[in-house]
Amino acid sequence: MSAFLRGTGVALATPFNNDGSIDYNGVESLVEFCINGGVEYLVVLGTTAESVTLSKEEKKKLVKHIVQINNKRLPLVIGIGGNNTAAILQEMKDTDTSDFDAILSVVPMYNKPTQEGIYQHYKMINDQSPLPVLLYNVPSRTGTNMTSDTTLKLAQLDKIVGIKEATGDFTQVLRILKDKPKDFLVISGDDALALPLVTAGGDGVISVIGQGYPKEFSEMIRLGLSGNATEAFQILYKLLPVLDYAFEEGNPAGIKNILKNKGVCDDNVRLPLVSASESLSNKIEDFIKNN
Repeated sequence: MSAFLRGTGVALATPFNNDGSIDYNGVESLVEFCINGGVEYLVVLGTTAESVTLSKEEKKKLVKHIVQINNKRLPLVIGIGGNNTAAILQEMKDTDTSDFDAILSVVPMYNKPTQEGIYQHYKMINDQSPLPVLLYNVPSRTGTNMTSDTTLKLAQLDKIVGIKEATGDFTQVLRILKDKPKDFLVISGDDALALPLVTAGGDGVISVIGQGYPKEFSEMIRLGLSGNATEAFQILYKLLPVLDYAFEEGNPAGIKNILKNKGVCDDNVRLPLVSASESLSNKIEDFIKNN
């Protein structure tokens, strides 16, 4: 049912104009760049999209625009998450999900629920979601780690089809891989650990850097999934410097600068984020010129 989530998905950034409005031409350029680069699916309104700074109206327009550009060429995943369970349930009802294949929902941030609270939160989402649900564990952003035990408990629910794991704790990932149900997907949310996760038995990645290097990154993951680890790691090692640059000053400032240097879209972000510094921009420019 959710086999399309194997391979490389990209968490799309939201291009902005100099005045802070959404750059819809840039959105089209980015989507086409990713599709032509060979990624397996697109993730809309994730953290990389600066979704917390988008109004409800902007989200609707952006989603509609991406759906039209994609034109059913690739599967689509939509981010619907937050720290108010009731508001998420309402947003799922209010959102037209007919063109989407799954929902990505992050562990609640800021109010730091217990493991039981996290479980009950996702159980409510499971019970009311119109689509398959991917869990998203990213303690560096949420302040709370969802343990492997909680993940494996949630994996028993019918709509929960997998997890995007960005814990940075590879031992935790291995515990999930060891004991997960057969069809439960384990997807990396950490670009640098995506290939090791795949070679350990995982299913792929939802990537940030993948939209800057869609051809290389998706090929690397495909090689990893097919057992060609040596060849896959050669690609990873070549990309390793720019992986660091992408996150050196936070996401999506880094990836947007990469996209600017590649002529895909501009690198404007919304406060409280700021664009990449001149020194980082120079490093990115040098890497792109020489690789």
